[in-house]
Amino acid sequence: MDSRLEVLKNALEPVLTPEEIVIDSIEYVKEGTYFFLRIVLDKINGIDLDTIVEATNLINPIVDELDLFEDSYILDVLSKERE
Repeated sequence: MDSRLEVLKNALEPVLTPEEIVIDSIEYVKEGTYFFLRIVLDKINGIDLDTIVEATNLINPIVDELDLFEDSYILDVLSKERE
């Protein structure tokens, strides 16, 4: 894992853990002309849209404060797909 993503994961876990939200994966990828910081979350018994919104509100200020990426990107917070 990219060291920047590791720093981000370590910063986010203490904020998300009390909400029983776990980080499934974090990736920084370019798709077409856009960069995405994609954070996939999970929770026991699944995660609903309200929880994703709540988590995004917790994640966004931390991502902004850390300022780990030079390029402009889209923050994409989503739930882990279940089979």
